[in-house]
Amino acid sequence: MRDSVSVRMAAPASRIWSLVSDVTRIGEFSPETFEAEWLGGATGPALGARFRGHVKRNGRGPVYWTTCRVIACEPEREFGFVVEAGKLSINTWRYRIEPTDDGAVVTESFELSSALVLRIYWGLLGWARGRTNRDGMRTTLERIKAAVEQGA
Repeated sequence: MRDSVSVRMAAPASRIWSLVSDVTRIGEFSPETFEAEWLGGATGPALGARFRGHVKRNGRGPVYWTTCRVIACEPEREFGFVVEAGKLSINTWRYRIEPTDDGAVVTESFELSSALVLRIYWGLLGWARGRTNRDGMRTTLERIKAAVEQGA
């Protein structure tokens, strides 16, 4: 109920961090989340900050909003958030940045909660959703790579 994708980027960690932690730009990169906005007076990444993302599931639908809370916020190293449904944490997403001599390796990952309903869902449909998530993470990271390597 978890997976990750890593992509090497020829850009400084600071430039990568500024994109992965700016949720208002997610629509430029993600094949499913086409917009997001900070909530509760938050204007940028910080531990505990909340935002909501507008999602078009599988790039086709249904369309819905998710509420998220930042759980990892280490500039130039890691940005992570949990997708919430009420008080239940559904899915954790992370971007880890590992600096290298010529840029960085960026890893995007997800991990579903171990709630019973999600374990059942993953047992029935995980093969398809896992592939969709993996493809989506690869697309997101490749789009971020193009932006940071062009200096956008």
